[in-house]
This record gives sequence, structure tokens and C-alpha cells, in this order.
Amino acid sequence: MTDRYKGKPFLRLLDAYVLDAIGFLPPEADAELTRMEPNFAAALGETGPWRTMVETRMRFPAGMPGAIAELWTKGRPRFIAANGHEPDPAEFTRIFVDSKFPH
Repeated sequence: MTDRYKGKPFLRLLDAYVLDAIGFLPPEADAELTRMEPNFAAALGETGPWRTMVETRMRFPAGMPGAIAELWTKGRPRFIAANGHEPDPAEFTRIFVDSKFPH
């Protein structure tokens, strides 16, 4: 665990949501988050699947995963052209979350 999540348990869920939206959330992480949904519900006072809890807590509009995916997809070729390599999904997630949802 990095210092990024110290004292910020919801941030881990938000990062997972973004990784999921761009297609890079590992299946085992998704399974673990799904298994932990009762814990999240108790801690957050939300109901439903973990993705729904994030959407409700963040007041995301319908279609937010698609909007995030579109940003990733459209930005990828520009990133490759500028840097000569594929973007790192984890770095994209960190920058996206930190710039759009300061914590």
C-alpha cells in the first residue's frame, strides 16, 4: 500500500472506478472489491455494487465510465506521439483523479 491511500480509503475505490472505466482493473481486484461491498456499504452508508456506491458518493452523471474511457482513448495516441510509448493506466488514473477530484 502506498501513502496515497493512507487515511483515504474511498480514494482506492475512486481509483479502481477509473481503472475499470478504461479497462485496466484486474479481474482479481474487481472480485475483491465486489466481495467487500458489504463493508463499503456499512462504511459509506451507501447501497448497491461498489461502482454504484462510487457514482452515488461522487454524484457522477450517467455515462461517467464512458466519458472517462473516451478521454483515455482519445488521449492515448497524443501521449504516444509525444512520449514514444504507451501511457501507464495507473499514472493516468492518478493524474485524472488528482486533477478532477482533489482530495
